[in-house]
Amino acid sequence: MTEPKTEAIQYTADVVAVTPSRHVLLIDRGWPPFEGAWALPGGHVDAGEAPYVAAAREHAEETGIHVPVGALHQIGVWDQLDRDPRGRYVTFAYMAVVPDGTQATARDDARTARWWPLSELPKELAFDHADIIRAAVAPNS
Repeated sequence: MTEPKTEAIQYTADVVAVTPSRHVLLIDRGWPPFEGAWALPGGHVDAGEAPYVAAAREHAEETGIHVPVGALHQIGVWDQLDRDPRGRYVTFAYMAVVPDGTQATARDDARTARWWPLSELPKELAFDHADIIRAAVAPNS
């Protein structure tokens, strides 16, 4: 009998921050994979850390915007195979509504942080972030 194969799974958490005027916050990634591509703010869940805590922490680290964990609403979990070229990644995605006029400052791993109208997003986003954004802003979400 053969032993089952195991693989390392990395957990990440992303935040879809939207304004009442229907803008979403994206960062210009400063590192591979997808260096130079627009993406949702987010990153790795640390050992012993809850995904929603990681989401709030990563969002603040990359954009300077502190979103209380109680303001995060889980959209879903993205766990498709091959969604990340680095290996097996499972992402917990959250949504938060922030006031219009909230200023974002690129920090940590982000080159730029910018508010984009949902109707005028970049043509290609990193990873499967376009799918995550669609799920976040879909009616009845």
